[in-house]
Amino acid sequence: MQSSSIVKILFIGDVIGKPGRRILAKHLYQVKLKYKPDLVIANGENSAGGLGITENTGEELFAAGVDIVTGGNHMWDKRESVDYLANNRSIIRPMNYPSSAPGRGACEFKIRDDVIVTIANLQGRVFMEPVVDNPFNFVEKWLHSVKTKIIILDFHAEATAEKQAIGFFLDGKVSAVLGTHTHVPTADLRILANGTAYQSDVGMTGSLDSVIGMKRKPVIDKFRTGINQRWEVAKKNVISDMTIIDIDISTGRAVRVEALRIFEDKVTNLLK
Repeated sequence: MQSSSIVKILFIGDVIGKPGRRILAKHLYQVKLKYKPDLVIANGENSAGGLGITENTGEELFAAGVDIVTGGNHMWDKRESVDYLANNRSIIRPMNYPSSAPGRGACEFKIRDDVIVTIANLQGRVFMEPVVDNPFNFVEKWLHSVKTKIIILDFHAEATAEKQAIGFFLDGKVSAVLGTHTHVPTADLRILANGTAYQSDVGMTGSLDSVIGMKRKPVIDKFRTGINQRWEVAKKNVISDMTIIDIDISTGRAVRVEALRIFEDKVTNLLK
């Protein structure tokens, strides 16, 4: 039985297209039965055809058991996402985009009356669009307005060095810094010295037989020829990378972390 002094967070790596949505619809309930998370977060910026999010794909994630959807630089790749982001308070986008961007960069989720979690989304600048504000300065200023002890940050960034740097910068100031965007899980999941859970990249929810969720041949051809190709979502051997974090509600510090990968065709063994 889970202690009332602990909050358990389940974070799901970038959901890639229909295969990613499918594995969550089929099997997320089993994961929740076993691990009993208080809050489920998923990065959904690639949930619609591998690029972007729509109302239909977002609602599929919520129906599967996701509580909060985070995003990144592909949030507006589908035109219809603009109104969806503006009107749905359970979806957030990187907070350091210009204030004119639709949607919001953070939200709160009530576990119970005395426990509220803040979930935030931030985007890096190295090898990314230069339009965003400096993430270090932005988040430092933003933290002054946060009232909750438990803060989960999805840091959507390309460069591992930038991710590590912000992890150490925020150690002790937030409960978790979880990297997204590169779709490849890193083996550096740990609790930093001052109690912040950290992982450079959680991974993805999509085809393992792919290049970051896309069919391999067009991507390889692009690298070989330099000519743009039509990318398609890969459909076989689907997995979901997840990170589980236990957080002490009195301190907001992480006390336990675990990386989990489920396979679509083997997940029935999860509860045994």
